[in-house]
Amino acid sequence: MWMGGRAPPPPPPVSCKCPPMGLETLKIDDFQLHASTMRRYGLGAHRGRLNIQAGLYDDDLYDGAWCAGRNDPLQWLEVDARRLTKFTGVITQGRSSLWSSDWVTSYKVFVSNDSHTWVTLKNGSQDLIFIGNKEKEIPVLNMFPVAAVARYIRVNPRSWFNRGSICMRVEILGCPMPDSQNYYHRRNEITTTDNLDFKHHSYKEMRHLMKVVNEMCPNITRIYNIGKSHSGQKLYAIEISDNPGEHEPGEPEFRYTAGSHGNEVLGRELLLLLMQFMCQEYLSGSPRIRHLVHETRIHLLPSVNPDGYDKALEVGSELSGWSLGRWSQDGVDIHHNFPDLNSILWEAETKKWIPRKMLNHHVPIPEWYQSKNSTVAAETRALVSWMEKIPFVLGGNLQGGELVVTFPYDRTRSQGVSREQTPTPDDHVFRWLAFSYASTHRLMTDARRRVCHTEDFAKEDGTINGASWHTAAGSMNDFSYLHTNCFELSMYVGCDKFPHESELAEEWENNRESLLVFMEQVHRGIKGIVWDMQGRGIANATIQVEGIGHDIRTAADGDYWRLLNPGEYSITVRAEGYSASSKVCEVGYDIGATRCDFTVSRTNLSRIKEIMERYNKQPIRQPLRPPCRLEIDGKR
Repeated sequence: MWMGGRAPPPPPPVSCKCPPMGLETLKIDDFQLHASTMRRYGLGAHRGRLNIQAGLYDDDLYDGAWCAGRNDPLQWLEVDARRLTKFTGVITQGRSSLWSSDWVTSYKVFVSNDSHTWVTLKNGSQDLIFIGNKEKEIPVLNMFPVAAVARYIRVNPRSWFNRGSICMRVEILGCPMPDSQNYYHRRNEITTTDNLDFKHHSYKEMRHLMKVVNEMCPNITRIYNIGKSHSGQKLYAIEISDNPGEHEPGEPEFRYTAGSHGNEVLGRELLLLLMQFMCQEYLSGSPRIRHLVHETRIHLLPSVNPDGYDKALEVGSELSGWSLGRWSQDGVDIHHNFPDLNSILWEAETKKWIPRKMLNHHVPIPEWYQSKNSTVAAETRALVSWMEKIPFVLGGNLQGGELVVTFPYDRTRSQGVSREQTPTPDDHVFRWLAFSYASTHRLMTDARRRVCHTEDFAKEDGTINGASWHTAAGSMNDFSYLHTNCFELSMYVGCDKFPHESELAEEWENNRESLLVFMEQVHRGIKGIVWDMQGRGIANATIQVEGIGHDIRTAADGDYWRLLNPGEYSITVRAEGYSASSKVCEVGYDIGATRCDFTVSRTNLSRIKEIMERYNKQPIRQPLRPPCRLEIDGKR
């Protein structure tokens, strides 16, 4: 909205206006942002980016806006586009802060070609005054009545919240003017050669795209749903395998999920792009993709929370803010809606119940969680059922708003501590899995890149233990590790949760190799089948690795997969009614799990029990024989 002169024409539809220049996505770097004054460094011009998040305290180095050093109408925030640009609009927010309430309620806009002579946007002879924010979080879009072509643009606050200060977060809408000689444009340009559908897909469009992929590659794909959302939308997944619909003994199961937070849209679109890419590459004969498809059963679930996504999509990528659509329709954070099995396991360890009274794996779900009155989202129940049904080995859930890979545990072990390193018994394996994604991402481990919000994860190789970032009980990652065989990690794939459509091709290039490399890690470690003496697979046999206090179990056909880093391991197999069996298995550095099969024999006790069961638990009676009589010298 704006004031002054006659009302401008209505804003053009989203598809017609210029895209965001990239303050939120960091395409605009810190050196392109300037301000008249700043309160302190943590509130400098470089922090005036749309949706940037603050640290916990207001004196943090990384704060949540640009805030002027003085409250007067002479303050401004400036963006240098570094080339002639057609500016078409401005989006503003107030300051991200738990403790302060600061936002700008009206502002003017100036443009310049040399940063010395400035022209005010006008409506006829009057300066345009745009209406700003009414609170600090909801973005407000103002489209210009007439586009302005210039290199520099300034936002000049004219009024602000009367109990606050001049503080802003901003995004500029603009189309770069053609200029093949522009050095900055050539340096930052990222292009893709993949012929994919780079757009945001509604629920109906997503379903149609999955159908198109299935029709293109009917022999290696299958569409199915794992359940329904709160509002009744089906949670569709696509399977990619050489025998879709069938679990093949010895072939590991892998999953990617996305969109548990409905407003974190990038992951959803990356999985839609991934399924298109894998189908095309398979048809073109790519050895890498064909090997992956033939040796792995892959499941892609692009939208865990379609209800939340619909809310975010309704207002669009620039205006959904930081949280609109995050939760399910009934207000549940799906990613942290799983049972807290950490507390159950740790209490048992403290009481020394393991392994006598309780196992260190497949921790059972509490009864209260399974009751109909518990606060469990329909989407979470569907995920739990899916995770229990299929013997997944490795999984990744794609999140947004950061550039980092997190791994379990996500909850701190110490009570009342918000951040604490809390490793699993498989910490070394999880660190390798996390690094395999982060190190092949174009930006995650780049020490030169700017932090998204408050944490410099590049210093940690783009990975972090979840609990040492912020504690969260009942996460999907911890539940997957403690209740199933599956090792689950979270990939935060971009600073912008809901990037503009024009950014999708670049984001695909950022993440494509990482998505493939992480899938390939499902073939690292050992695998095999546990048989009985008759050659039948034994289900639910326990696979123990000496020195690692977390076991896994065999699947229905007796097959298993145990993710391990390179090295020699003493493996022991135990199954009820069978004698334990041990052997040393070696894991190499090359991708490809080491085969490590076991054949186990029944225990004497189990044989006796089986015979007793056969005779209805009655004492075993031998048939009577006539008494023996000795014959001596032919006499009895």
